[in-house]
Amino acid sequence: MLKSLFSGVSGLQSHQVAMDVESNNIANVNTTGFKYSRANFSDLLSQTKSIATAPQGQLGGKNPVQIGLGSTISSQTRIFSQGSVQNSDKNTDVAIQGDGFFIISPDGGNTYKYTRAGDFKFDAGGNFVDNNGFIAQGWLRDPVTGKVDSTAPIEDINIPPGLTTPAQPTQEVVLKANLNSGSTVESFSPAYTVASGTSNVQPAAKDENGLEVNSGDIGVMFNEVGEAFSLQKNQGTWISFKSSVAEPGTVGSADDMTAHFNVDPELGISGNKVDITASAGADATETANNYVAAINAKTAITGVSASVDANNKITLTNTNGVSSASHNIDFVVDSGGGGLADASDTTARRYQYDPASANVATGGDKTFTTMADLRKAMEDEANSYDGDGDGTLESKIEISVTEQGKFEIKNPGGSDDDYDMNIKITSYTDQRSSSTVVDNERFTRSMEALNSVLPAGGGGKAYSQGFNAATHSSSIDIFDSLGSKHTLRTEFRKTALDTTTGSTWDMKLSVPDPATIDTIPPYNQKTGSIRFNNDGSLATYNPPNVSFSANNGSAPDQQVNLSFGTANKFDGMTSFDSKSATSGISQDGYTGGDLVGIRIDQSGTLIGSFSNGRSFGLAQIGMAKFTNNEGLSVEGGNVYNQTANSGDPIIGTAATAGRGFIQSSALEASNVDLSRSLTQLIIIQRGYQANGKTITTSDQMLQTLIGLKN
Repeated sequence: MLKSLFSGVSGLQSHQVAMDVESNNIANVNTTGFKYSRANFSDLLSQTKSIATAPQGQLGGKNPVQIGLGSTISSQTRIFSQGSVQNSDKNTDVAIQGDGFFIISPDGGNTYKYTRAGDFKFDAGGNFVDNNGFIAQGWLRDPVTGKVDSTAPIEDINIPPGLTTPAQPTQEVVLKANLNSGSTVESFSPAYTVASGTSNVQPAAKDENGLEVNSGDIGVMFNEVGEAFSLQKNQGTWISFKSSVAEPGTVGSADDMTAHFNVDPELGISGNKVDITASAGADATETANNYVAAINAKTAITGVSASVDANNKITLTNTNGVSSASHNIDFVVDSGGGGLADASDTTARRYQYDPASANVATGGDKTFTTMADLRKAMEDEANSYDGDGDGTLESKIEISVTEQGKFEIKNPGGSDDDYDMNIKITSYTDQRSSSTVVDNERFTRSMEALNSVLPAGGGGKAYSQGFNAATHSSSIDIFDSLGSKHTLRTEFRKTALDTTTGSTWDMKLSVPDPATIDTIPPYNQKTGSIRFNNDGSLATYNPPNVSFSANNGSAPDQQVNLSFGTANKFDGMTSFDSKSATSGISQDGYTGGDLVGIRIDQSGTLIGSFSNGRSFGLAQIGMAKFTNNEGLSVEGGNVYNQTANSGDPIIGTAATAGRGFIQSSALEASNVDLSRSLTQLIIIQRGYQANGKTITTSDQMLQTLIGLKN
């Protein structure tokens, strides 16, 4: 009978412990990061009245007879389920979403404690502490590398009050942009100026922009509205600076003269031959009239007409404007005299584009590649007429390229070889050769604007239309070792095109005076080039870096790397048929600044924001993970301690190796479920009442037993 009393007492004791556990859960319903516990009941050792017996013969086996001796709380389980994350208005509040614990230390890292409560703050010394004053552990920014090394041992997180960051000189500039490879561009600039008398022989002098005056292939230039000339080899124009006349003399009876007009085959005309036969004893007038009549007989075909004046001077006119007439006339005179001019008096020359080489020699046809080539070829030819026959060329005609990218022709006079310029420029085509040459209308139209009459010494000027190059520019501020800001400007100008390998652009880097980036004048500019493959990817660029000196007391020869992308890839500079545009430009330098704020990201990195606009990690919160969270012991103050059954802490960063991520400006609420706890109270209460009833019932039975003696 007494055993039932002891069982009731053990039941009361067990339920009292369960009530204590559940009361503690309810008491901590609003404790940050609290994890509720559960009391685990187990029965006590039973008294065995009889043991179990096995079946024997015809007699079956018997089960053991055991009487329990009550219950006890064998263990307590802490439930580490996720508590709800509640946003807060404090930027140093942090909550763990997932497994893991914050690491805190009361003694500078000699011993560690662990918590889920992320209510941290900075104390007067800049320590990152919890509500107990324990300092959070983690990793600090290395002042040398500027990085937070999470593989190093953890230490107290301390960010000194009034923290400042020194200036960081720029070490790298990263540029991502597209340079338009299309036939129509919106961004273009005039061709570089070329002075009269400038030689086109390499190496050419630099102009005021720091580039060689002959840089810039006309074949890849554009007209005044951004349309590409796209000149092909041998395309070009006819250019004449003076009228062509011939004055025939008396022709002997045995002399035959033939004039051949090689006509533009695009009209289906070729090999027209004008035969002129002079009779014996004919005078100059008769001979001249014979020539004129023969030439005019073919005017409808050749487009050339002839006339003679009272002095027997024959004038040839190329009618070009007539649709049935030739645009290009080669006038060839067979040897034999008769007073007609020979080839040495030809005034119209072919000027043809050749991307590989140029021939600007006086007389004969000419080839050009650059603006400087064409300028020199025209100027030399315009000054090649020996008007006074003294064997010395003395005319002073000037041809230059203006700041607007236009050819400018002046006829200032002042020499014995002066003449009135009659500038005639017409298109050039040729279908008689193996490679057909068609008219480049845009180039011809730009050059035809020069057509005019400039009397010697008259002060008049003739201008072509503007020649332009596709351009693009980007600018970014870079910093020296003192934190002073300087603008680095990068300009690109298309200069060459190879249908096999791709395009080439000149590159000019410049900084404002007195800063320098080159060792030769102009010292504040540095030139180079960038080349693209025929799929628009980057091929190569040069220079890869510049040596920058601000000349203001900061460290000289600051090396700034230029990162324009990877060769044969599209991760930086490209050249597609789309608008030239900069998609990204950045640099890694900054001026000094004061700490103005701190925020915490999901990896637990404390990111400082400074008054110079820069932000970088100052420290990172460490996290620990245990094999058995339930084996941790509770110390109070939301703190856990490691035990023999928890396992050793596995320390690392948030969101790695099974550790949860960190949410800033938030706290993890208690995981106590009041509905469960209140229900559990009812269950515990009923159990306690029932165990009490067991004792009172046993007492009544004992009273009955005692009463039997009486």
